[in-house]
This record gives sequence, structure tokens and C-alpha cells, in this order.
Amino acid sequence: MNRLNPDMLRRAAEFVWLTGRVLDQRRLAHFTGEGGPDEVLRALDAYQTGDGGHAFALEPDIRGPLPQPLTAMTALRVLDEVDALDAERAAPICAWLGGQITPDGGIPAVLDTILAYPRPPWIVPPEPLAGGLLPTGRIVGLLLKHDVDAPWLADAVAFCWAAHEGQTTRHPYEVESAVAFHDHAPDRPRAAKAAARLGDLVRDESLVLLEPSRPETARPAPGYAEGEYHYAYDVAPTPASLAAAWFTDAEWTAALDHLAAAQQDDGGWPILWRQWSPTTAFEARPAVTVESLRTLRAWGG
Repeated sequence: MNRLNPDMLRRAAEFVWLTGRVLDQRRLAHFTGEGGPDEVLRALDAYQTGDGGHAFALEPDIRGPLPQPLTAMTALRVLDEVDALDAERAAPICAWLGGQITPDGGIPAVLDTILAYPRPPWIVPPEPLAGGLLPTGRIVGLLLKHDVDAPWLADAVAFCWAAHEGQTTRHPYEVESAVAFHDHAPDRPRAAKAAARLGDLVRDESLVLLEPSRPETARPAPGYAEGEYHYAYDVAPTPASLAAAWFTDAEWTAALDHLAAAQQDDGGWPILWRQWSPTTAFEARPAVTVESLRTLRAWGG
């Protein structure tokens, strides 16, 4: 089925050109073939803090001029998106992240400095400061994907294995981060085994909404907004992911049909997480729209 049809793309483009930040407009142009990676990189450079970090609401829920690990994770994701995550581009980010590594080998999601600027009430630095599954798994997975090394990477890989293999319950965002790590971990048999175990947990604990028409069958995480669910394409945004095998063909059809149908009247896709500021909601939707288009294309349009 051709879910990503020309009318859908036209409407999405109108939405992003009308409401998107420069970065998201450049990302859209790259997606459609009307712009190259260099334009995306120049837009991303505007969010640099001069010390290897990124800030200035690159991640819309994280405001202010002080870099945070979650924002570094977003910068790496953008570099990966345009296939520009190489050693040279990653070096300053990795150097900054190296200063944030905690004794357990992990990377915290946010630092104490986040308290100095507006933030969602649910985003707080851990006490004591410790590595988190969410940022570490995805950051490490992206670096491994592109064969980028860092002095702290081996310890962070060990942190990921211990964290992902040692827990019996998962937060949905941690699941997505675990998959990003498993998809590129160097020990492929170990990664396949860990991913299969995690897939069983996801299904047993109803962490993914498998039947979008029956939201009562899912188990939202504590503190989630009404209607905030995770779908198969959130944990496996491409068919190449180990998590793609967690779901049946029928479940994939239902999930991707739901994603295509979620495009709103204005051409954009909604954000599902809790909204604490109209500005951040406004800034986040164009990025979510580009990511939705990318997922639909990855799964065959």
C-alpha cells in the first residue's frame, strides 16, 4: 500500500514551510531531495554552544543556552539523518559528552544546569547524578552505527549491556533507546538475544499499542498524557531494526495505517506527549512531521 502519497507529502510540506524552524525546513528539503546535507548542517550549527554541546531549544522541551546530554543526543540524530555523523563532526560532541560521563559509565539525561531555565516539571536531574538508559543507549548506538570512537565509549557500551540486560521492566522511551543500541552493538548474537528478550517484555507488559483502534489494550507509562501511546514504528522506525520482528504483518499494517491517518487537517502530525508550553508544542510538531514522513518512507511509503 502506498501510504506516503503525493497529496500527503504536499500537505506536510506546506505545514513545515509555514510553521517549522529553519532546521526542520532544511530537514524537509533534504527529505524531498530539494536540499542537501550541508544546508541541514549549517542550520544545526546555530544550536552549538561553543564547547561541543548544543542548546537553544534544539530539543524543544529543553530551553536556555546551556547544553544538555539529551540535546546532544538530538544533534547526533540529525547528523545520522543526513548521513553526516563522522569522526570529525562527532569529535566536539563526544568531547563534551566525555565530561558528563558518570562513575557508572553512563550519560545522564540532563544536568543540574537545566534548573536555571524554563523546563517541563517532569524533567529533573537525577540525584545523585547517574547514567540514564534513555540517552546512553541511543547515543552509543548512533556512534557505533557510524564507527565513531570516543575514549569513554567502551565504558558506555558496558553500561548499556548491564542496564538493558539487567532490568525486568522498561519505560517505553528506554525500550526505543535499547533498540537503538542493540541494532548496532558489536556483539551481534548477544544483541539479537537481548532484543528478543526485550520484545517479549514489550508484549507481556503491553508497552506498545498493537491495536490502535483499541487503546484500552495498552499500558501507558505513569505520568503520560491522555492518548500518549507508543506504536510499533516508534521502536522499529525501519524494517532493518531487530525490533521489527517483534510484530506480526497484521500489527505492522495496523500501525502504519494509523501513522498515515494521524496526519492532521493542517498537514502536520501531532505530538502525543504532555504539553507544558504552547511554544514548545509549536516547535515540536514540524520535527515530528518530518520524522513521520521518514518512517513511512522507510516502511515502503
